[in-house]
Amino acid sequence: MIAFHKATLVVLTLGLVSTVTQAAQPPLTVQVEQVARAELERQMASSGLTEAQFDVAVVTTRAAPPCAGKVAVEPLDTRSPQRMRFLARCGDTPGWRFEYVVRARVTAMVAVAAAPVAANEPLTDAQVTIERRDISNIADPITTPEDAVGQMSRRTLRVGDILRSGQLSSPVLVKRGDAVMMIARRDGIEVSTAGEALDGGAMGAIVRVRNAGSGQVVRMRISGPGAVEPIDMGVIR
Repeated sequence: MIAFHKATLVVLTLGLVSTVTQAAQPPLTVQVEQVARAELERQMASSGLTEAQFDVAVVTTRAAPPCAGKVAVEPLDTRSPQRMRFLARCGDTPGWRFEYVVRARVTAMVAVAAAPVAANEPLTDAQVTIERRDISNIADPITTPEDAVGQMSRRTLRVGDILRSGQLSSPVLVKRGDAVMMIARRDGIEVSTAGEALDGGAMGAIVRVRNAGSGQVVRMRISGPGAVEPIDMGVIR
C-alpha cells in the first residue's frame, strides 16, 4: 500500500513538473512570432534600414503536442518576409518537429522619387526624398539620398516610386576614344597630361589609357568626367 502511494506520488510529481515547464513557456505561436521578429530586426539592421516596423502573423495554427522540455524555434527560410518558414523542435524522447509559416509586412524609411525622372537621367537632390514605404517584397531599397543622387535609373520613375539599387547605375563618365586628362597628385604636387581612353566606364572604374605624349598605355581609375588618375596615385611618366 505504501509502495502504491509512493508510485502515485512520483507520477503526480512528474506530471506537475511537466505542467509547470509548459506553463513557463509562452504559446508556441507566440515563440515563433518572437523569433520571426528578431530575424526581421537582424535583417533590417544589416541592410541599413531605419525605423523599420513589422506586422507579423503566424499562418500555421496547428496545436503542437506537449513538450516537457524547452521548445527550440529556428529559421529555415527567411528570404522573403511575405513567406518565412520556421522549425519548432521538441527535444523530448521521443520528440517532435513542426514547421511554421509566417507572413510579415515590413515598412521602413527609404529613398523615393520626389519628382518624375526620365530613363538614363542622373538623379538630383530635388528628385530624391525619404518616406516610409512597404518594402515587404523589395529586396534592394536605397536607404539614403546620398546613395541615389548622381545615379541613373534604367527606367522612367514616377513620383513616389521606391528607388532600388538594382534599377540604378552609375553614369558613364568616360567613353572609349575620349580625350581625357591624366592627373596625379602627391605631397601637394599635381602633374597632368593628355591621354586617350581605350575603355569606357563610370566613376571609379579601372580603364586603359594611352599617354598622348609617350604612347605608353597604363591602367587608371576614372575620377570624374573626362578625368582619370593612377590607381596607386603615382607620378605620370
